[in-house]
Amino acid sequence: MAPRLAPMSALSRDDVAHLAGLARIDLSDVELDRMVGELGVILESVAKVQEVAADDIEPMSHPLPLTNVTRPDEVRPSLGAEAALAGAPEQEQQRFSVPRILDED
Repeated sequence: MAPRLAPMSALSRDDVAHLAGLARIDLSDVELDRMVGELGVILESVAKVQEVAADDIEPMSHPLPLTNVTRPDEVRPSLGAEAALAGAPEQEQQRFSVPRILDED
């Protein structure tokens, strides 16, 4: 399959090979050739985003307003020990009893 991405003139195959070496990624010759075009498109996209006149736009951490969705902490009746242990296969002193998996050492 032929790459449909045109290589960016400012990015060379040697640049991509150097980046791959820094990232410790072993790329074949075909992958290096393909990555020149793909990284070129990424760099062009970043350059377009940087062209936006954003001086009058306030920085934000999220595109939508966020509100706290937690409920108030209210005291409510809890499950008693007898009800909690009703389905336990084994119990001992109002606690779940499970097989020992660690030695005393």
